[in-house]
Amino acid sequence: MRPFARSKMQQPVGGTLTGRGLSGRAVLFSLIGFFAVVIGVNVTMMTLAISTMPGTEVESPYLAGIKYNAEIASARAQEARGWHLTSHVDRAGDGRAVVTIEARDRNGAPLTGLALSVKLARPTDQRADRAVSLGEPTAGRYSGDAIDVAAGIWDLEVDADRGGERLFRSKNRITLD
Repeated sequence: MRPFARSKMQQPVGGTLTGRGLSGRAVLFSLIGFFAVVIGVNVTMMTLAISTMPGTEVESPYLAGIKYNAEIASARAQEARGWHLTSHVDRAGDGRAVVTIEARDRNGAPLTGLALSVKLARPTDQRADRAVSLGEPTAGRYSGDAIDVAAGIWDLEVDADRGGERLFRSKNRITLD
């Protein structure tokens, strides 16, 4: 028998082979196509991941680390003051959120004249964060509102300043309906 000749057992039933065999060109194009799909999916997933989550909590972790001891001292001073701030957030159906904060000292007397800065921070996407400016309609009671606040989980971050010095800081996880 000649090399590469078909024996009678290898002949197709009709006597002739109707399809083409697997060529080197077909294998090459199959491999190129496979890797092109894999690379395309990887690039798409990386682009979506980077564009939806920047991945950083603070802009400069190094500077945040340096300020750590000052934050500990500030937390101890806050604890010694004995201040109590109670907050309440109501979300309306139109996406407006009303933030109300009542500030009292250790004896229950209202704390007046504070400069409160409040932020509704989205834990999953800092681009959705909303700053709330508060006024003091009555002694020790501060209120303000934010627009375009979606339902879900938020962090309520409150800073109380007087004379340019931060005297109180609070961060609480809340759920808005």
